Formats: sequence, C-alpha cells, structure tokens
Amino acid sequence: MKTRFPAFALLLACAAARAAEPAGSADPNENARILAGLPPSPNSPLVAITRATSWQEHAKFFDAAWASLEKRQLTKIRTWTAVNLRAPKATCYYLFSGPDYLYANAFYPSASTYILCGLEPVGHIPDATKTTNLIAALQGLQKSLNDMLNFSFFKTKEMREELRSNQFDGTIPILFVFLARSGKTIQEVSFVGIDKGGNEIADSGRGGTPGVKIVFKSAGGARQTLYYFTTDLSNEGVAHSGFLKFCERFGAGDSLVKSASYLLHSDGFSTARRFLLDQSATLAQDDSGIPIGYFDGTKWKVEPFGKYLGPIELFKQYYQPKMKELFDTGHPPPLEFGIGYRWSPSQSNWIAATRK
Repeated sequence: MKTRFPAFALLLACAAARAAEPAGSADPNENARILAGLPPSPNSPLVAITRATSWQEHAKFFDAAWASLEKRQLTKIRTWTAVNLRAPKATCYYLFSGPDYLYANAFYPSASTYILCGLEPVGHIPDATKTTNLIAALQGLQKSLNDMLNFSFFKTKEMREELRSNQFDGTIPILFVFLARSGKTIQEVSFVGIDKGGNEIADSGRGGTPGVKIVFKSAGGARQTLYYFTTDLSNEGVAHSGFLKFCERFGAGDSLVKSASYLLHSDGFSTARRFLLDQSATLAQDDSGIPIGYFDGTKWKVEPFGKYLGPIELFKQYYQPKMKELFDTGHPPPLEFGIGYRWSPSQSNWIAATRK
C-alpha cells in the first residue's frame, strides 16, 4: 500500500536499507540503479527504498524521459553511427564532455575505453542510504539532467553550480544514471589521478589531475572502462597537467566534440585542437568543434550532415564561411536527430571526419 507520507516513508526505507547494509559496503551498481529510477536486485537492501511513493515518482520521471530520449535521439544516432562511423577504435576521446557518457555510448558503443573530461568536479560516490534528504537529492539530480535530456547538452555554468550544491555532488551520480539507463552493470569504481608525466596514479588525493575510473559491462559484453577527469584544456591548463600525455598512451582513437562553446576555434586551445587532429581516426562533431579550415584535405575525408545555419546568437562571431561552402556544395543528407546548440533536427549540423 502506498504511503500518504512519502518523505517519512523514504526516510524509514533509507534507515532500513542502512541497517541491512554492512558498513562501508554500499554497492555502486545498486546505487546507480536507485538514482536512475531502476529497481535494484531482489536481494539488495536498497529494495526498501523503492517502496516509497516519492522514489516511484522519481522512477516514473526517468522512465518517461528515457522513452522520449530513445525515440527522439538515441535510436536514430545508433542508426546513423552504424552507417557512418565504421571500423571503430578501442578508445573514445570526448573532450569538453562533462559527464556526458550518454552520447559517447550512442556514437561509439563498442569502445573499450572512454576518456571524458571537463571543468565539473568529480564529486563523491553516491550512497542512497546515507543521504539525509533523498527526495531533495533525487529532485536535484533530475534538475541537473534536464538540459541534457531535452536539448542534448549541459549548460556548463549552471550545471557546475548544481553539481556542487546537490547532496549527490559532482559528475559521478550523473555518470551512474547514464550507465544504468544504458543497460550497463557497474563492477568497480575508484578515484584516480594523473601526474604531470601522464601516469595514472591510484589516489586522486595525492595530487595531479583528479578523476574517477568506472569499470562496467553490458549484458553478455566485454568489460569497458570509463574515465572522467576534472581538468582545464586551455593551453595554459594542459601545460601544467599530464592529461593529454595520459591520453596519448592510448594511441589513435575516435573523438567526439559537441556543444563545446567554440573553444577549439581559439588559439588559447590550440594544444587540445592539435591533439585531436593528431590522435583521431574519426572525429564526429558539430560546428563548435575544430574549424573546417584545419582539416587538411589530403589527410581527411570530411562529410557534412544536416544544415549549417551558423552559430546561435551567443556565438555568432564563430561563423565559418568554409563550413557554409562545405554544406552548400556537399549536398548533405538530412539529420534525423538534433545535436548541438541548434538542437532541432531541421537546424542541426554535424560532420564525420575520417582520416584517409
């Protein structure tokens, strides 16, 4: 029977789950499912939380949001990817991504290693049983994900503030939701760092570039690894970190750039731009990524999709005449999904650059 006092019921459920869970043994996969509005395994002590009306409403919210997202975006992206991004590499580089594993998985589902980064904090590993106000924390999580679920990108400044203020802080809770809703089972979660030499160190508390490493797998699939690092990708930032040196250890990979605030158009981000041009076997991006003029025609095959209308008003100074020429002469097929700042499918632009 559903309680008429959802907050009190959820408090009791958390207390029951806490009592049933041995100290320090919170299962990250079970917690990821709770955050994502999915039921935990039948033997999990977190089952008690799912009996509360407030959690059931949270589950309904994500069920509806994901059904819409699958129909509107993800299924169509997977169809596009199967045709246009062939012979995938083992590594996916997604710079300026924030915690957006969702689109990394949609465009490059078979990567064995995903390397994501952004200015957003790593945060803590969430434990639903130790959250003092689980209702508020779940509502905060919904708010943090709202832009991504509706427009395909995060608003960086707002999200950074939300990720610091919510009880489920940082990027890890969002990564947990995306992994769980993508059908993944989380096996290991650990805090890591990168020293200035580009070496992975076991504890981000020892200094260097802080990050998290999540090992997971699909049903019947191989183990995959997701890294997320909090790092500054400006020339000055990468000069003082080992992040790009760490990435270089993985060799050639496939890269994704979208809704990147046109930072790669700036000379202040030329090192990151050069890294992507040197290390990418394929690069899928919108016009906020590397300007078309940097793709040497003797080295790259660049295919346009959708329609180039120029940047939105906020970024109008980054209009690309060469991009306009590419779309005018390249007869691009329409996009079935929206992507980037012009999130309507009828206005979105997308390119697939493949190294020759």
